[in-house]
Amino acid sequence: MNKSEPHEAQRKLVKVDLKESPTQSSTSRNFPNIGITMGDPAGIGPEVIVKAVSNQELQKYCRPLIIGDLEFLRKTAKTLGAKIEFENWTDSENTGNQTAIPVMDLNNLGGGFTPGVESEVAGRACAEYIEAAVDLWKTGGIDAITTAPINKKSLLMGGYDYPGHTEFLAELTNTKDFAMSFFADKLCVVLLSTHVPLLRAIDLVRKESLVKLIRFTDEKLSGLLNKKVKIAVAGLNPHASEDGMFGSEEADEIEPAIAACCNEFGIDVSGPFSPDTIFVRGFNGEFDGVISCYHDQATIAVKCLSFGESVNVTLGLPLIRTSVDHGTAYDIVGKNLADHSSIQAAVKLAARFVGIREKS
Repeated sequence: MNKSEPHEAQRKLVKVDLKESPTQSSTSRNFPNIGITMGDPAGIGPEVIVKAVSNQELQKYCRPLIIGDLEFLRKTAKTLGAKIEFENWTDSENTGNQTAIPVMDLNNLGGGFTPGVESEVAGRACAEYIEAAVDLWKTGGIDAITTAPINKKSLLMGGYDYPGHTEFLAELTNTKDFAMSFFADKLCVVLLSTHVPLLRAIDLVRKESLVKLIRFTDEKLSGLLNKKVKIAVAGLNPHASEDGMFGSEEADEIEPAIAACCNEFGIDVSGPFSPDTIFVRGFNGEFDGVISCYHDQATIAVKCLSFGESVNVTLGLPLIRTSVDHGTAYDIVGKNLADHSSIQAAVKLAARFVGIREKS
């Protein structure tokens, strides 16, 4: 493992008998329990979470359980003037307070940190929230996980060597095959490559890789949505090369991959389509999923169409995991400027996916 030992507070909390926990005892198939990790405490994660639970919108869709630091959340709520109460998750069944938001309190910020600055304390804390959430899911305490943003540098400083949430969660769940995707209203985009240089991303546009991703997307998206899905593939070059005028990747790699998936595997996939129009077509509901050739091709489209309300979803994990479409935003920490739309959308989408899964 390339992470540090769990914090002592985490060891104690994950030993709680989850079968008798307040979250688990109140579970209903129509009202899922969604665990929300607090993210980097030096970033805007705590602020957007407090705002999201304060307006009572999330409570219409699920029972939120925050995995984080109880006193820090209370401090954040007080600073924001938010009319919301937080209570220790292990005590919430006994208090009878139906409006307080339960918190699985890891109490792991004692070392101190500076808001808006990378630190070992913040990096270790946010990693421990993720570990605790996965442990909670494994034992049935929550139905899905929504993650607030983390800082990769702080994560590394805290002893956790991962590029981000996706790879961390994949290791925690022993997942070998996974893919990053974004949901924006009716649009779902699945990425062929993520955080690699553009020249490397172009080199990764190969028939074998595309066949694998198209098949993976067909399987995982069909399972997530509980229906046979229709997939489109974006071209790499302008106008999808326009019959070879602007590049050869479409004819050499992308078209053969699509043909193989249609003819050999019976997948409903088409393309390659011009990248400057296919994402709008997906957004309008013409396709269930769009395969993107590289990171920014996907994220520019998603964020232009639905910035602040799009949701990051990791396909391939055994658990449902959604996340915000933004980072820690260190530059606005403590200024009461953070928009909670994305965390709210992420929790709602997680609840929706749980509902679909329960009906399948």
